[in-house]
Parts: sequence; C-alpha cells; structure tokens
Amino acid sequence: MRIGVIGCGGMGTTHYLSLKALSSQMNVEVAALADCRKEYLDKASSYFPDAKTYSYGMELIEKEKLDIVHICLPTYLHVSHAVAAMEQGMHVLVEKPVCLTAEEGKQILEAEERTGRKVMVGQVVRSFDEYRYLKQVYDDKTFGCLKSIVMQRISGDVQWGFEDWFHDEKKSGSVVLDLHVHDLDFLRHMLGEPDSFDVRATAFDNGMINQIITTYEFGNVFVTAEGIWDVSPSLAFRAGFRACFEDATVVFDGASNPSLTVYKKDGTVETPEFSPEYVMDDNTAGINVSNLGPYYTEIKYFVKCVMEGKPVEVAPLTEGVKSVELALKEWEAAKAYVEKRR
Repeated sequence: MRIGVIGCGGMGTTHYLSLKALSSQMNVEVAALADCRKEYLDKASSYFPDAKTYSYGMELIEKEKLDIVHICLPTYLHVSHAVAAMEQGMHVLVEKPVCLTAEEGKQILEAEERTGRKVMVGQVVRSFDEYRYLKQVYDDKTFGCLKSIVMQRISGDVQWGFEDWFHDEKKSGSVVLDLHVHDLDFLRHMLGEPDSFDVRATAFDNGMINQIITTYEFGNVFVTAEGIWDVSPSLAFRAGFRACFEDATVVFDGASNPSLTVYKKDGTVETPEFSPEYVMDDNTAGINVSNLGPYYTEIKYFVKCVMEGKPVEVAPLTEGVKSVELALKEWEAAKAYVEKRR
C-alpha cells in the first residue's frame, strides 16, 4: 500500500515515524513526501530514501498514484488538499481540526460522498489507552454512574508553527480549535452532544483567544474542560482528567507514571495496566508530542480500514466536522465573553 505524507514538520514527523514503525508489521510503503522547507523534507527523506519528494502538497497529489495520503499541514490548508486528494482517488487521513468553518465542513463532506473515498480525522485522543479506558468504564458502568469530569489540556505558547500560523486565528482557529478541540471531541465521543455549555475565556494581547474554560451539561453529568496556550512558551505540555463516578474516581495525569489511577470508594487504589500496540517516545518532532503509540494505533486502524474495505468508525469525517461545529460555537462565545469584559 503506497502512502504519501504532506507536511513533514512537527505533526508530520509523528505520522511518518509511526508509518516507519508500521512498515515492519504491514505492507505499507511511504512512497512520497512533500514539504516546502528543504530541511524538513531532507530529514523525512532520510527515513524513506526511495520516496519521491515534492516542495508542495498539491504537486504530490497531482503527480502520484497513492492509496492513502496523510495531510499534516497547517489547519487552513486541510480541506483544499483533502478534497484534491480524494478527487485523485486517494483515501485521506487528515489532522485535526479537519476544517475551520462550517462551509469547509460541508465542502469536505460532499467530496467524501462524491468520491467514495475513506477519510479519517486525526482526533488521536480517541486512540489513547487512558481515554479508551474511561469510555469503557463509563459504557459498562463499572463504577456506577458518572457524575462529573474535569479535563485540562495545557500548553506553553506555541512558537513552532511555520510562518507563525498558530497566532493567526484565521489559520489556526485559536486555542479553541487547535487544542481544546481534542477534549470536546472526546466528550462528544463518549457522552454525545451537550445539552448546554457556558464559556469563560482570556486572550493574548492581539485579541486572539488563548484560554477557554467550558462547562457542559450532558444529562446528569457536568463537565469542565480547560484548554490554554500560556503566555510563556516554557510551560510544559500537560493533559489530564478527573472523572468522578458513584463508586470511584478515575484520574489521568499525562505527566505521571503510571499515568492513570483509580481511587475506589472503599479506599483501595488501583493502577490499570495497558498493553499498547507500540511504545516509543520521540522528541524530534519539536512539538509537545513525544508519545507516538496512539498515533501508531490510529494510523494502523485507518490502514486496515482501507485494506479491508471497512467503514471508518473510530474518528470518521462526520464526527470531525461535528466537533468543529461545536468548537466554533464555543469560540464565538469565548470572543463575546472577552469583548464584554474589556
């Protein structure tokens, strides 16, 4: 199976390193790479010396015959490249958020239906063992009914983007669509659509939202989720949750080892053991991602869907678009909140 990677920067590195590992287990070949920055393209080529290289993704799409293309470009380029790839007969794994506007969402959904290609969105949190555990114990009522969740996704100021695209809200969608979207997508995945939500927010000096705290109600469950790009670039990335059930509290701290602990009502404490498909920490991407295991899992899943002709169920395009739609509503509420307090 011939695969291409468009965008070999931070997120692209996590994808092609995962594909490199996967190639020893499955019949996959990274046959083409694209990036407008020579140093990133050369680095990626060192892992795949036989791959064709291109300065621009659209040129790769036009000239290559591929089964799958991974789109790891800045967000504002996702839809144009995904649609072009589908029209050339390629299946698409596109990074999150899949789009920036409702109009783009309609455009990519129409292309998926028209071309019959498979599309998966890189909502990688759905592939983390700790979050899958939370969903499983919720579905099974292992610890009784869920009462509340507090979620956090904290990052220092993002300064690694090509041409500083993260700080242009028309290109990134601010912290809401780029970072917070991970947690709201998982909440939708586990709990469905919220009955209501309420937003508090702060902004950088340029007015772009850099922190959002959203409180949701899902039936009898209330959730608070915070996403922040701190004013300091030095603040280490951290993600976690605390889920309170009737008979236990499940705590995930991505910066701890073990990362997940269950505190039971009777006072006993458990640390569930996981058996990830792939274990590798790699900091060469230069971003706040080092654990490649969940990326390996989501990529392997998508490759199998394509190989076996099965529908994408873990993070399908429809779900990615719906999560963006909710994020857009929260973003508007965040901007209104900040404006009101000026």
